[in-house]
Amino acid sequence: MRITSRRKAIAFFVVLGVCLVALAVALDVGWIILNWRQGILLFLGVIFFVAIIAGLILNTSFLVHEIRLNEQHSSFIDAVTHELKTPIASIRLYLETLQRRDVEEAQRQQFYRLMLLDTDRLLGSVEQVLKAGEVGYKKASGAAEIDFGNLVRECIELTRTRHHLQPEALRCQNGMDPAEIKVRGDAEDLRTAVMNVLDNAVKYSAGNVDVSVQIDSPNENRVALRVRDHGVGIPPGELKRVFRRFYRVTARPHSRMKGTGLGLFIVRSIVRKHGGTVSAESEGEGRGTTITLELPAREP
Repeated sequence: MRITSRRKAIAFFVVLGVCLVALAVALDVGWIILNWRQGILLFLGVIFFVAIIAGLILNTSFLVHEIRLNEQHSSFIDAVTHELKTPIASIRLYLETLQRRDVEEAQRQQFYRLMLLDTDRLLGSVEQVLKAGEVGYKKASGAAEIDFGNLVRECIELTRTRHHLQPEALRCQNGMDPAEIKVRGDAEDLRTAVMNVLDNAVKYSAGNVDVSVQIDSPNENRVALRVRDHGVGIPPGELKRVFRRFYRVTARPHSRMKGTGLGLFIVRSIVRKHGGTVSAESEGEGRGTTITLELPAREP
């Protein structure tokens, strides 16, 4: 309901801006027709009306941008609230059950395991929000040499453990000798970027997880990481927008999936600070997505 009202507001301001521009143009043309013999006044009048039209366009663009930004902030707050509230409510329920009832040891251990999973989820949400604020200010030192191949393998194993995946569901294919996969930068930041890409691939696989990870070298100066899933895919018009802060693809079957809209924004920020690029490819909805990270290779 809130999104619909904001879209109506955006449409209103767009229509208002178009009407004002049309009115200004009509007045300009009418004024020119009435005063075409007076050269100086004609020149000043044209400049005046051009300035009015430009101001109206800028004002309308600014209003539409602000409305969209507020909409994204609202969606982000709703998503973060859900991500924080759900595990807290779950942990509270288990604790109340343990407090009020005598629970068998096996069930007690299961409750402990579920509460630990909920705390991991809660911690992950908090860390992601903090990381999104940090990447805008922290500069990559670029001093450390990193075994990128080993870092990616560690992230794959951790993702398998988190999501209880079989090895064939998330597999790695190296297109080059692992000993040559070296980059320079901040290992913790790069680990965060790789984990976010892998988590997204698993989350948006729509229950049928089939994710392939490939590391190769497009040329002697670059190392590329490609993560390909066979999930819900991304419409062509959304491929560049998914890297924006707070942005989440809406009005789709997976739009109800959990998330804050910060994962790919964090990935892009980290990769850019390391002198690399990140891109998304998809043949459309239901046809999977490929996220590609390219980083400068270690100097020989």
